[in-house]
Order: sequence, then structure tokens, then C-alpha cells
Amino acid sequence: MSTISEEHPYNAAIMARPTSKRGPEFGARLATARKAAGFTQVQVADKLGISQQMVDYYERRAVNPSADFVRRAAALFKVSTDDLLGNVNGHAPRKPGPPSQLEQLTARLAKLPRAKQKVVAEMLEGVLARAS
Repeated sequence: MSTISEEHPYNAAIMARPTSKRGPEFGARLATARKAAGFTQVQVADKLGISQQMVDYYERRAVNPSADFVRRAAALFKVSTDDLLGNVNGHAPRKPGPPSQLEQLTARLAKLPRAKQKVVAEMLEGVLARAS
């Protein structure tokens, strides 16, 4: 029988993801929601009419869960589908990379004293009003 190693992290006999390898973000959010609701994988499987192995798959390996599963799991855990998918305010998570120029300016503006923030806000309102 072969063993799991750095070079060969998957054991053909068990075909499982090594526990040291980080699972997909969706799976982490799903597991967190399940635990917060106080359910085991077996209980979730029973309530959703799927196998415990399928719940494990969604938590540890699935990168593209079906929309039906996401909706049903969200309803079971009483969370939004956006919460499970990691969407913030209904939008997909921001792609990695440097912040946009607007985000950089907003961060700098937030550091100004309130009086100066008010002046900048009034200037922006004037510019935006003329552009409309």
C-alpha cells in the first residue's frame, strides 16, 4: 500500500484530499454554517436527501457546487446564498490585486479630519451634479 507524501499527496487506495491541504472557500463557508447550526455531516445529508460522502465532497473538494445544492443548504442553515458563496452585498468577492484608484482615494479620505472630509464631499457633489 502506498503512503501519502509531499510528492504524491493523494493515495490511490483512498482517493481523499490530504487534511493538510486547504479546501475550497465554498466548502469552508459550508462547514462553518453547518457547525454553527449544530449539525453533523450525517444530519445535513439526511435533511437534504443526499449521502454523507456528498456533504464531505462539498465541504472538502467541490469548487463548483450546483445552484440547487447552494439554495437548499442556505435554506437549511438559515443563511443567504450570498453568504455561502462569499458574495459581499450581493456581489462576487473582489479578485486579488492592488486596490483601485478610487479605493485608494477613499481610504485616504477616511483618514482626513471630518471637516476636510466634508469639504471634499461637497466638491464631489458639485462635480457629480454638473456631470448629470
